[in-house]
Amino acid sequence: MSSNSTLDKPQAAGTIYVKDIPSRETRLTLGGVISVSPMAIGTWAWGDSTWGYKPEMFNDIANTWDALQEGSGINFFDTAEVYGSGESERIIGRLLKKSKEEGKTLPVVATKFIPFPWRIRYPSSLLDALKGSMERLGVDVVDMLQIHGPVSLRSIEVIADALAESVKLGLVKTVGVSNYSISEMVRMHTALAKHNIPLASNQVEFSLLRRLPETSGLIAKCHELGVAVLAYSPLGMGRLSGKYSAENPPPSGRRFSNYPMKELVPLLTVMEKIAKKHDKPMTAVALNYTICKGTIPLGGARNPEQARQNAKALDWRLSEEEIAELDSVALIGCTGLVWQHG
Repeated sequence: MSSNSTLDKPQAAGTIYVKDIPSRETRLTLGGVISVSPMAIGTWAWGDSTWGYKPEMFNDIANTWDALQEGSGINFFDTAEVYGSGESERIIGRLLKKSKEEGKTLPVVATKFIPFPWRIRYPSSLLDALKGSMERLGVDVVDMLQIHGPVSLRSIEVIADALAESVKLGLVKTVGVSNYSISEMVRMHTALAKHNIPLASNQVEFSLLRRLPETSGLIAKCHELGVAVLAYSPLGMGRLSGKYSAENPPPSGRRFSNYPMKELVPLLTVMEKIAKKHDKPMTAVALNYTICKGTIPLGGARNPEQARQNAKALDWRLSEEEIAELDSVALIGCTGLVWQHG
């Protein structure tokens, strides 16, 4: 292999994380192919009953989509085939069609394939599911396809071959994984490299309530390999938004970072102080923190106001002293046997 190859120098194709102030104009390059904002919108809540979605909420989501296209700088949306049993993808498909008809620039959309135990025939299992996602999204090519979880009855190498096939067929621009540990990610990176295809990203839960991807060395290893880190649940499923307290806890069922709110008082107190100093909402502090750690946060937004609040995480940066203070009260979190390996 040539010493000048992009596999030897995986970051040669572009920057995968923000090293200075994340602005609305900042663009990062994933997989050497797609150009994305330093923050994304996670769309699990779009169409999924876990978040209390009802069809009459579509107009709010459509208004959120429009608000994000009006100067927020955010051009990156993340969904999955299992969010609302495909409803999240259908909603995004409707919105993409609307934007196209209005002559607007279309955003980057990433989705995910989940390797259920009954999906054992590869590449057909992955390609069939991908075509279902493409139909729901109304696209001829998916910007990025991610493997939703690390547990499968087939090996990482078999799944890597299927991902590579999706790229070679022109159905997908670039590929990533989610919830992969360091060793699992390295195996996927190596397997894809045999096809001369880069691993674009590893999506893991990372926030002030789960610093584990940083303390374990996963983020550093991702950067070494040229793999972008997508941080899901950067607001701790709402616990870091400033909306909830010990007296007013979030609804049940929000299982990620499921700490009693009374345990979060020291952290929330520091966050509130920093937010007031910068005249920013607490959500902006939480999101900016994850950007400062070298990740691309996926903040949820179900109405225009939430979208505007998320966008306030851009155009400024926490100081090193503020990051250290937040580190001192943040939680490390843990992994899980089945889902969260990263």
